[in-house]
Amino acid sequence: MSRILFLFLMLAGLACTDKENPVIMNVIPEPSDSKENDNQDSTFYYLALGDSYTIGESVEEDKRFPVQLVERLKAEGFEMQPAKIVARTGWTTDELAAAIENENLKNSYNLVTLLIGVNNQYRGRSADDYRGEFRNNLQTAIKYAGNKAQNVIVVSIPDYGVTPFGQSRNPEQIAKEIDEYNAINFQETLQANARYVEITAISREALNDETLVASDGLHPSGEMYRRWVEKILPEAKEILESQK
Repeated sequence: MSRILFLFLMLAGLACTDKENPVIMNVIPEPSDSKENDNQDSTFYYLALGDSYTIGESVEEDKRFPVQLVERLKAEGFEMQPAKIVARTGWTTDELAAAIENENLKNSYNLVTLLIGVNNQYRGRSADDYRGEFRNNLQTAIKYAGNKAQNVIVVSIPDYGVTPFGQSRNPEQIAKEIDEYNAINFQETLQANARYVEITAISREALNDETLVASDGLHPSGEMYRRWVEKILPEAKEILESQK
């Protein structure tokens, strides 16, 4: 009898020990995403869409406004890749659209600028045609800005009628039509909730300041592009700050 009682007490003691000292499983925690965040690409990518005013006809590469803008953003502390420029002298809205289709572009850029339409005006195309094609260009720009309209900056069309080239080609009519085109791209930009930077007034200062015109007598000089960048920079900084 005492032996049975001894066994019973021993088993009861073991049971209590198991309850008081449960087996602790070594659970390996899932890795936090802090390392992933630390390694996240902090470089900003910029896509510039346009025509001769974006490619910088008749100025050195480092004077192009997208290149100057990148340098200014770097000076402000942003880690920038070189601007991806899709632009060519003479392009109209439809030609820009076709060219984009053939470009090997990233799916998304942190910043996109769009400046297009002067060649539509120069070739005598209608304002209605410009509206529809510009709207398509703008929607494409928004798509490449990660579908975020606020990451797109539309730049107004400069007035080439004040240049030596334009002065011999009815500058008053050029100014009137440029204003009409800019009214359209401004309206479309507001409707799309994108950003707008007006540089046309600066371009008209070239009438009395030859340093604002390139050596070809038609396109902006590096100095004029610098002044454009002064106006574009605050908007660009705000866009990139929001993505830090």
